[in-house]
Amino acid sequence: MPLIALTGGIASGKSTIADRLAAHGAVVVDADAIVREVQQPGSPVLTDIAEAFGEGMLHPDGSLDRAALGARVFGEPDLVARLNAIVHPAVKVESLRRFAAAFAADPSAVVVYDVPLLAEARADDDWDLVVVAHAPAAVRERRLIELRGMTQEQARARIAAQAGDDERLALADVVIDTAASIGETLAQADALWERVSETRRSLE
Repeated sequence: MPLIALTGGIASGKSTIADRLAAHGAVVVDADAIVREVQQPGSPVLTDIAEAFGEGMLHPDGSLDRAALGARVFGEPDLVARLNAIVHPAVKVESLRRFAAAFAADPSAVVVYDVPLLAEARADDDWDLVVVAHAPAAVRERRLIELRGMTQEQARARIAAQAGDDERLALADVVIDTAASIGETLAQADALWERVSETRRSLE
């Protein structure tokens, strides 16, 4: 019942790896999806966000205005820390619930936590394996410009706002080099799956 943390910087190809592992049969728990869920209208998290940052963070229908909130906190470490203190505990509780549910349904499951902010928020949690999707900042910058339509300034700011490569790599048990072709990235994901499968078989 391996529990794998899969992390990587923005535009690192992490989602490509998560999708490949899911295709092999892994149960993928998406941290970003949980963030959106715990911020639904009526949730304690959204109430706390509105109280901390103002009602202007909400759309008229009561849902979170993510663009407004992002503009409010981006580049402001104190505000980011304040927001994280509201959101991260709820995300952790829900992620642990999903891990437990996956293992209850199948004790031999491989559970992959797709988590962008591992270094920032969950580095000390008890993972069986930490996998880092890695591409140099210059490669990720180019992807953000070419694939997401960002300006160079925007791309560099988004990369700089996250943990540095050295901080993420220091956590890694496995590094998947995503700087080259998608085919090479998928081959590395396949090799990871085989490694995990062999370990799981040896424990049966």
